[in-house]
Amino acid sequence: MFERYRDGTIPGYRPVKESEGKAVPLTGHLDDDLIELRRQVDNSEDLIIRRAVVSGIPVALVGYENMFSLQILTQLVIRPLSTLRLEEESPAALLDWVRDEGILGVQQMECYTMGEVFYLAMSGFVLLFIDGVQQAVALGVQGYGSRSISEPSAETNVRGSREGFVEPVRTNLAMLRRRIKSPSLKFERFTVGERSVTDGFLVYMTDTVSPQILDSVRRRLSEATLDIALDTGYLQPFLEGKPLSFFSTVGITERPDTLAAKVSEGRIGILLDGTPFALTVPCLFSENFQSLDDYSHRPYYAVFIRFLKYVAFLVSMLLPGLYVAVITFHPELLPSSLLFNLAASVESTPFSLVFEALLMQFFYEIMREAGLRMPQPIGHAVSIVGGLVIGDVAVRAGLVSTSMIMVVALTAISSFVVPMLYEPTTILRLLFIVIGGYTGMLGVTLAFAAVMSNLCALSAGELPVTAPVSPFSLYGSRDLLFRLSWTKLGRRRMMVDRLPGTHSSRGAL
Repeated sequence: MFERYRDGTIPGYRPVKESEGKAVPLTGHLDDDLIELRRQVDNSEDLIIRRAVVSGIPVALVGYENMFSLQILTQLVIRPLSTLRLEEESPAALLDWVRDEGILGVQQMECYTMGEVFYLAMSGFVLLFIDGVQQAVALGVQGYGSRSISEPSAETNVRGSREGFVEPVRTNLAMLRRRIKSPSLKFERFTVGERSVTDGFLVYMTDTVSPQILDSVRRRLSEATLDIALDTGYLQPFLEGKPLSFFSTVGITERPDTLAAKVSEGRIGILLDGTPFALTVPCLFSENFQSLDDYSHRPYYAVFIRFLKYVAFLVSMLLPGLYVAVITFHPELLPSSLLFNLAASVESTPFSLVFEALLMQFFYEIMREAGLRMPQPIGHAVSIVGGLVIGDVAVRAGLVSTSMIMVVALTAISSFVVPMLYEPTTILRLLFIVIGGYTGMLGVTLAFAAVMSNLCALSAGELPVTAPVSPFSLYGSRDLLFRLSWTKLGRRRMMVDRLPGTHSSRGAL
């Protein structure tokens, strides 16, 4: 239980720069160490120092306010110390008693420098200083406030668990361990941020993860030079192969059951303290169209839902551009009755079709952003006023056509079907509107081919994101658009390291 680090380091701990004075070694003189401690924090008000005498030996407890549990500290630390009577009243005897006999109910670590003292104190530990001992004992009595486990708001499901990740990373690790009771599930600790020194964990299964992908993730994280890291989004650009691409090669989830399923297939999860959102590497493009409910429903219904998602993705990305291109350059493709109706509605507006489409898209994004950022009751009111009142008034005033309102509404609804692709589809939608308005169907077709070429060129580590479609894999296609029953999948679910493109998949279908 008692972890000693004689070299003065803690696993995963990145010492603060010497110029800041945080790597000063402890002297063993209690008064001098406490003076140096207060000097380095400039007498910060939230630093708590309580001095006492235990069996004739001066000691001090140091911690940050509201970072530790006072109840645990009192019952497991202060009470045993207050009643202690040593036969040999010496600092070494007191240290041995703390390590081996008296305080065994809490996690303990030894630290030898001020940098380690601050790191552990800011992580919720209480530091025990003993006069005459050139080290401090960190006691794990963390008890800072946190949000309780609740249903995730960004990933809803009909069936399955209602638990979502929370901000304390240790709680998230426990939720994963409860779902995968296997010794091959490993949590590998790292820190990121020169000043924040934020704890993070790599989550993977030792018997299914690809060693090449794991080494690539480790290397990329070691190259993440950040001052602070408050969210996993800070790490995402370092993990992506081509950060300027429209599509990401890193997945995001806030559901422990989703992360457990992905890890069991050979993927790597990345958890960071202070955020409920986890990253998954590698992330295939087809994963954006899969949800946890797909594996709870019957296979034929799951196939139907996945087909709808692919259609909705194409509609949300291409429909406005195709509408502008057809009306502007290819009206002969439409039936005469529909063409006359559309022409009448378009001619009643004072703007060009391209400007009208862009105007409505920007107006919709403004309403959406306002609904997200405003308080929830006001956000609903903004959506209602913007969608009904302003939209109706704009049509009556002749600023926009009714057909354009319908196209924008259908596009908006379709974009919510695949929320993980909302950001790229929004930007691509605007580009397709401009291209369709000036080059017609030919330009839209060429632009779509360019987007697909960019997607096929992406890779997550050594794995193409378009797998198992390109390169094709019969093994991986069992859970693509069509999903086989659990009686067929069983223990033979799709493993990442068996897909084409990885070293371990040479010769696989």
